[in-house]
Amino acid sequence: VSVPANIAEGFRKQSRQDKARYMNIGQGSLEECRYYLILARDLGYADTIALSGRLEEVSKLLTAYVAALLRADS
Repeated sequence: VSVPANIAEGFRKQSRQDKARYMNIGQGSLEECRYYLILARDLGYADTIALSGRLEEVSKLLTAYVAALLRADS
């Protein structure tokens, strides 16, 4: 829940720096999700291969968006 919430909050910020900051917080939340997927797999609760792939896709998209925001400021 925190990943999309941070993306949504950052979307409404005025400056590119503020937008990038909230996207970066979202990236941190993605890493928390990555940990929970690893934990669920290690404990045998779930097969997390598909979810890990989706998490990686979101991570790459968010990283590219932050890079574009910061590049536009230079």
